[in-house]
Amino acid sequence: MNQRDQTDMGGLRDTFLTTHWSQIGDIQAGADEDRALISLLLERYWRPVYSYLRRRGFDNERAKDLTQGFFHEVVLNRRLVERAEPSKGRFRTLLLHALNQYVIDEQRKETAQKRIPPDKLVRLDLADLPAWAEPAPDLDADQSFNYSWKADLLDRVLAELKDRYVKRGMELHWYIFRDRIANPILEDFEPPSLTDICEQYGIENEVTASNMLKTVKRLFQSTLRKYVRQTVVSGELVEEEMQEIFQFFEKKRTE
Repeated sequence: MNQRDQTDMGGLRDTFLTTHWSQIGDIQAGADEDRALISLLLERYWRPVYSYLRRRGFDNERAKDLTQGFFHEVVLNRRLVERAEPSKGRFRTLLLHALNQYVIDEQRKETAQKRIPPDKLVRLDLADLPAWAEPAPDLDADQSFNYSWKADLLDRVLAELKDRYVKRGMELHWYIFRDRIANPILEDFEPPSLTDICEQYGIENEVTASNMLKTVKRLFQSTLRKYVRQTVVSGELVEEEMQEIFQFFEKKRTE
């Protein structure tokens, strides 16, 4: 990690400018970018929110309703962003705490029939969402939220990685990484040997295949780091998040 990544909490903010927190700052300053932020948060967090709600015992339709309501009432009405402080570190920790409180409040108020003003509604297209893609049977609601967040983050990193190699005309590099690293972990099967990969794709030898794989792994790590940096405010927290995600990979490898 280079020196510019060594950012102190509440210190070198300009050096370590993160997407989430800078946009939240725009909202707090009264900028006209609130819906852009909401769209970002919907894209990045609706799956973890939905998974959390399902694990709390809500059925498919109720979980979708609550997901919609949470982003409208907590995010769009600015109760969340008004409490958002970079010094709190992980944005997803703040979001999870707010979500838990929202569920408690909803259960207390029994507001299942409460209507959201149509002109203020943030559309969240969950109509075709499967009943539930369960993360793992032994996870509680908080763990399901974090599991889904990590899985969704990895999906986005892998999609960007693939896109970059395809655009460069280097699809073979992506295929090797996909077949040897990504798919075996994500789909839970033994990875093929480098010998098998060389035979499948006509690669000269295992050394060449290994070097290609290392190149993609380096880009994977730097891309993952870029996404993680968007949600925290210090280099220390980046390293903690990276460690958690690699542990997530190892857990999937051994499940």
